[in-house]
Amino acid sequence: MVEKKHIVTAFDDDLATLNDMMARMGALAETQLFASTEALIARNPSGLDDIIKRDKELDNLEALLNDKVIEIIALRAPRAEDLRRVIVALKVASTLERIGDLAKNIAKRNKVILDTTVKTQMLPSIRTMTSMVLKMLNKILDAYVEVDPVTALDVMEADIEVDKLNTVVFQSLIEEMSYNQEQLKIGPHLLFVAKNIERVGDHITGIAEQIYFLHHGEMPDQNRPKADRSSSIALRVR
Repeated sequence: MVEKKHIVTAFDDDLATLNDMMARMGALAETQLFASTEALIARNPSGLDDIIKRDKELDNLEALLNDKVIEIIALRAPRAEDLRRVIVALKVASTLERIGDLAKNIAKRNKVILDTTVKTQMLPSIRTMTSMVLKMLNKILDAYVEVDPVTALDVMEADIEVDKLNTVVFQSLIEEMSYNQEQLKIGPHLLFVAKNIERVGDHITGIAEQIYFLHHGEMPDQNRPKADRSSSIALRVR
């Protein structure tokens, strides 16, 4: 989308401020998610408490952005496309805050996992899932700034592969717990770690839908792609 300049340049300044706030939130969400999973891969719990504490920074940034949106609506009375822009900013900020919450929850789970000596074969797959959603998050943040619906739809399609890998990880963790009761000490927590990463992908597709709406003024026609089959997998005790 070609950036539209407004007669009242203060509104352009307001939009630039929103974009800056969003970039800061996105960067922090990326950092939190990467750090929380890397601690598990490296079996290094030393930074997990800091990850949990830093979630408050995302909460504060969201609150500041919300205040800015309210100020813009009150002072500028935006309409049509301009109103969509500030409302979408509100929704995207809320989604990034939820991604931060998921990263915090992953860190909490990893503290429990790393407090044991039990290991799993699924760490490479969990790292791959994280890399996939981080790539999606990076692309969607760029697409938000550019209001790029094509990239947004591409990101939605990419979430299918995250869903598929989550199903594989879920099945493998269930099998590990079925064959070795020691795995029950960490298996349930690893299931939540993988599911939270998958949910990050879902949240990113939600941002993609908002970008499409911002550009076209309507939500995408197709249903959000889903390929997660983990809910149909049962634990079999051996």
